[in-house]
Amino acid sequence: MDTQQLIPHTDPEQEELRQVRRAARMLRRKQQHRARILLWSAISMCVLLLGLTGFIYLEIQNIVAKNSANAPISGLSCDSMEQFGYHIHVHLTIYIQGKLVTIPQDIGIASDGSCFYWMHTHTDDGIIHIEAPQKLHNLALDDFLTLWQVGFASLNFPPQMTQSTGWQIFVNGKPFNGVVTSPLHTEVTLSSHDAITMEYGSPNPPPDLFYAFPANLPQ
Repeated sequence: MDTQQLIPHTDPEQEELRQVRRAARMLRRKQQHRARILLWSAISMCVLLLGLTGFIYLEIQNIVAKNSANAPISGLSCDSMEQFGYHIHVHLTIYIQGKLVTIPQDIGIASDGSCFYWMHTHTDDGIIHIEAPQKLHNLALDDFLTLWQVGFASLNFPPQMTQSTGWQIFVNGKPFNGVVTSPLHTEVTLSSHDAITMEYGSPNPPPDLFYAFPANLPQ
């Protein structure tokens, strides 16, 4: 008996066909792998774009909300930076039935500090900062009072301000020479270092003749 191992005969055409099929399978695997990579890349990009779109949308909504919350009032804009093109200071004293009214700080300043109206207070000493990009001849006391009422009423806005009678207004100790109705509708023009006194009812102390402004707020 012949013990020599028999080597099966291989058909060259069949071998070639097997190699072609093997190559085709490898190609399909590569294509499927590439397709999966592209699919996951596309999904990742979509998720990223959706996230970015959502972020942009929220930012726009925040900006719109801020702009809406800090819209111009009585011609006064709220700017992200304080303006110094026209920069003066006046002092306001208010008496109601003989009692001194505290004028709160931060009237005209956004609660988050994001913007400053052209008229605002930094302290509760009655000093009004008027800081506009340029000199505006129509800036007056009623603009500040309207700003206080409309945008910052929660800062102890006196309800008597809406009364059309009972008010007296003095500028540097002298009676205002115009018609005084409601302070919200009485246009008292303001000049640097004016001392404004408003009195409602009686009796009230004498009006301020002047105010000693700090040295860092020159005329």
